[in-house]
Amino acid sequence: MLRYDKRAPNQLRKIKIERRFIKYAEGSSLIEVGSTRIICTASLEERVPSFLRGSGSGWVTSEYGMLPRSTQTRNLRERVSGRNMEIQRLIGRSLRSVVDLKKLGERTILIDCDVIQADGGTRTSSIVGGFVALVDCLYKLYKEATISEFPITDFLGAVSVGIWKGNYILDLTYQEDVEASVDMNIVMKTKGEFVEIQGTAESGSFSRTDLDRLIDLAKEGIDEIIDLERNLFKDILSNI
Repeated sequence: MLRYDKRAPNQLRKIKIERRFIKYAEGSSLIEVGSTRIICTASLEERVPSFLRGSGSGWVTSEYGMLPRSTQTRNLRERVSGRNMEIQRLIGRSLRSVVDLKKLGERTILIDCDVIQADGGTRTSSIVGGFVALVDCLYKLYKEATISEFPITDFLGAVSVGIWKGNYILDLTYQEDVEASVDMNIVMKTKGEFVEIQGTAESGSFSRTDLDRLIDLAKEGIDEIIDLERNLFKDILSNI
């Protein structure tokens, strides 16, 4: 079985992450996954949503959008759509799963994920790029003694998997996603604990065996992504 970009079924696309990509943000990254490119920024706000006021707990949330020519044909400049809302909630939930919000105090970290070029996997890539921006933001606050303890509790990875032309494949491009009979987005922590599983049969249905195979495949990819993150944050790991 030959994929369009000649990858093996269990092979990730090349991932490149540049930290501190935006000068003014407390944390930022440019993540490139194959041809997908996303700018992620983390911004500090010294306030929390009304439901957290007086709780001593912080908040991490997200906004997501695609530039008009991030795709093959121009789209209208996006407002907040149902799709956007679903994706930014996914990103926010995923990132909150690895933050001790009490250690953050009554502060909000807003993660903006702006897709500048899309070729599949924008939501999973946003989670990974958003995590990188978030870690740098929180480490900056920790170094400046704005917070007394570093609040990241674990590493976080996310990837797409699917069944394409009868084969289980990892990290789908846009064309593979369009043609897939089953596609999933899976978010995990270091030890394989799930944060999110989003799975859909685009045609027909899928079996428990299919689900197990896809989860195992996702775990392989996420292990690689977390290893990349560990290497990326060697400077922080040696100072906390």
